[in-house]
Amino acid sequence: MATKLPSVDVLIVGMGWTGGIIAKQLASTKLKIVALERGRPRDTWAIAPGARPGGQAPHAYVQLVRWLARATPVGPQRLREVEAAGREIGRELAPEPSEEAFHATLIALGFAPRIDRDEGGDVTFCLCNCPYRDAVRENPELICALHRGLTRGLLDALEPEAELAGFVPHDPDEAGCLIELAVKTP
Repeated sequence: MATKLPSVDVLIVGMGWTGGIIAKQLASTKLKIVALERGRPRDTWAIAPGARPGGQAPHAYVQLVRWLARATPVGPQRLREVEAAGREIGRELAPEPSEEAFHATLIALGFAPRIDRDEGGDVTFCLCNCPYRDAVRENPELICALHRGLTRGLLDALEPEAELAGFVPHDPDEAGCLIELAVKTP
């Protein structure tokens, strides 16, 4: 026997690309909307960007990173491994190369960079924010090695003609870390 459900204003059958767009557009209306999808419900979920469980913004990732930083011992070999992994990740993070891609990526990662260029073409990025500050407090050598690797990887992909001439960490609460790039001349 079929179950009779309450009436709705909109029924969306299939929550693929088109169904999702339609649902998103209609969500701001006062219409009653139901979406149907075939098959077993997925076991996937995500916290909504504006969610505030317990009245606070989600912070599990920040805690997890702090704990991993605290639990990871550092030594010269480990720091080289972490920097190498960061370099690989940096290459993966890199968007399509463009004139401002490196700067735009630093912005997207939350560093709030300021650019200073000298007459010779060399560039210094002063990072006015440290999005990794909580993890840096736990293990500065480890997190800064990872960040240096990310920077090298981004440069490999986006600015192969530039050389990382300097990577100068500062107190994460004060920010102001420096990424110094030297332009290679043929």
